[in-house]
Amino acid sequence: MSFRSIEQLLRRNSKTKISRNIVDGVHDQKEEQLVQSLRELLLASNQLPDKFDDYYVLLRFLRMRGFNILKAKEMFLNMLKWREDCSVDAIANDFKFEEYDAVKRCYPHGFHGVDRFGRPLYIERVGLVDLSKLMQVTSIDRYVKYHISEQEKTISLRYPVCSLVAKRHIASTTAIFDVKGLGLNNFSKSAREMFAEIQKIDSNYYPETLNQLYIINAGTGFRALWKVLKAFMEARTLAKVQVLGTNYLNTVLEAVDQSNLPDFLGGTCTCPTGGCLLQDKGPWTDPEMVRASKEAFGKGQKSFNELTATVACESFTGCQVGIDTGENILQKQVDEQISEKIRELEHCAVQSNEVSKGTQIQEIAAKKIFYIATECSFFVIQTLQTLICKQQELTGHIEQLRKILQ
Repeated sequence: MSFRSIEQLLRRNSKTKISRNIVDGVHDQKEEQLVQSLRELLLASNQLPDKFDDYYVLLRFLRMRGFNILKAKEMFLNMLKWREDCSVDAIANDFKFEEYDAVKRCYPHGFHGVDRFGRPLYIERVGLVDLSKLMQVTSIDRYVKYHISEQEKTISLRYPVCSLVAKRHIASTTAIFDVKGLGLNNFSKSAREMFAEIQKIDSNYYPETLNQLYIINAGTGFRALWKVLKAFMEARTLAKVQVLGTNYLNTVLEAVDQSNLPDFLGGTCTCPTGGCLLQDKGPWTDPEMVRASKEAFGKGQKSFNELTATVACESFTGCQVGIDTGENILQKQVDEQISEKIRELEHCAVQSNEVSKGTQIQEIAAKKIFYIATECSFFVIQTLQTLICKQQELTGHIEQLRKILQ
């Protein structure tokens, strides 16, 4: 392999890594070590299916268990058993919720755009739920299956598409629950059972997928009910809940743009054809965005071994980096550093008259350069100080090569 070929590989790899940042996000070094430890523990016992061999999946379980690796492992294995016992993959692929429209009419809920960070925005008008009608058109069991199918769709479709649009890793949802009129008197046994089951599923099997929950229009009746509901919720989940009264709008608008907020909540959106909560409004309904997310993320979640896979995001106009963006500037700086170091390496190789030694140097150089290539993605998300550190690291490799030549 010639040095020019190495240079082309390195530049291609660095560009791919920049795209992978959209998919993979920013990794905290300490968290990454803990994730790797959990991963190795699961692999050692052959308990890590390829589908869940994913950095952010494992991180979610670690966070939910306070980064206690053994507790996170136990929680993860309980999730796998639940998925098998409940045939979750079959629900995600085959479950048909024919009563969807009827349920929406007596239980207004749905996704509606994104928050200011780019996360999916989920809204429920809990105070308008007609439970007697809801139980006539569906059952608790079927509604829970519908909820599971929606959770699977959010993880496999909504989050990836939102990540591409926002150009950052998205793995959680912002939610608004309008509880106007809800209290102990109209929160029946069936409602409590359904709430408890859904809360159990979300907390135990889809942990850390809630960014923030705004409970709005909370009156005295709901606040009494809230004391009961809190008993079903994990402490980490409770920390993400804000219970607000009727003066909620300014707080909510800090997280959600008014254009993404339905008019009945104080926003400016007035979706046609049935109203805002029937539309499943969001970038995940755009066929081009769905295609782009499948190219970038593949079918399902990326494993640790796929983190260097090629990303086709650049081919989609919605994900292209503009000429004047910070990412493009840093890419140019990366290219300049690559060219400079390649010239130095070529100079080192020319100094040797021994073909065998020259071959050895090229092999060493290729390995060193490929190592640096895997680090290039961090140029996009770190400061120029990191870039300088990598320069110094590569300079050290060059000095080692010079010593070999001498």
